[in-house]
Amino acid sequence: MKKGCRYGTHRVIEPKGTLPQPAQKLDNTMVIYDNEVLIEVKTLNIDSASYTQIRKACGDNSEKMKEMILSIVAERGKMQNPITGSGGMLIGKVKEIGQNFPDKKLKIGDKIATLVSLSLTPLKIHEIVKLDAQHDQIDVKAEAILFESGIFAILPEDIPEKLALAALDVAGAPAQVDRLVKEGDTVCIIGGGGKSGILCCYQAMKNVGRFGKVIVVEYSPENAQRIIDMKLAHHVIVADATNVMEVYNKVTAITGERGCEVVINNVNVPSTEMTSILITKGQGLIYFFSMATSFTKAALGAEGIGKDINLIVGNGYAKGHAGLTLNILRESPEIRNLFEKLYV
Repeated sequence: MKKGCRYGTHRVIEPKGTLPQPAQKLDNTMVIYDNEVLIEVKTLNIDSASYTQIRKACGDNSEKMKEMILSIVAERGKMQNPITGSGGMLIGKVKEIGQNFPDKKLKIGDKIATLVSLSLTPLKIHEIVKLDAQHDQIDVKAEAILFESGIFAILPEDIPEKLALAALDVAGAPAQVDRLVKEGDTVCIIGGGGKSGILCCYQAMKNVGRFGKVIVVEYSPENAQRIIDMKLAHHVIVADATNVMEVYNKVTAITGERGCEVVINNVNVPSTEMTSILITKGQGLIYFFSMATSFTKAALGAEGIGKDINLIVGNGYAKGHAGLTLNILRESPEIRNLFEKLYV
């Protein structure tokens, strides 16, 4: 076997000298290097921002969506939406392990979920077996490569594969909420009715305790009602997060002009940066989990209105994030039942 770089630079075709995620094209030849794992892929979970963009571009036409996804992978050697720059994750079975892959506990035949983005994962799709325009999980016949530096989780036996995939796809969000939200905080979760939002709401409610407050802003009345029914927030606002002043007025009617200590942005559409900034108190904190975020707009927008706040990039990895997120499904029958209904 050829010797590979820990970070996968040996797979970069162009531009040379960069890493796999920002690269325009990867070598997706499915012959492994000494420090790689070959995965027989069963299901791709496309990032929400990416899937929404593809679905809108294709007019909800499943066949056109298949063509677009296959075209992206054929051109780039990975599933990285050229508009959003984001990818997603996958589940599959370990087919081959390089002799120098560091995790010696991993075995051929193990079912795993990769916890690194598809935007840096060499991928070859042989066939898209099933694609539903309304759901971002795609069944495929495909192969993928995991680098030495890539993180993964062996799928648990007590949670169905697709349910685990749905949760692990956004595992970084509730794990960061656990780090960032303290007892007594006032927290606003924008886009709280979606997959990542629901998990964030659960963790925020747990962290704020008796004297804190969790506010949700959600565009969809149906998704907002889920939050109310499951008692995952103290206040639920139905509003368009791109309408800055509407959301600002509704949130500050609850919090007062001071705003929120922490804002978590989970939306899958652009132009919600200033909404997040305006409702955050001075020296408060915003976690932009959404890959639809423009960090230029966020940074310059905060500066433009004189807000001294902490802006955190939505790193999808946090130590222990997989375990924390899967435990939410174990702790909350309501969330598990909802996710099973939507994703299994």
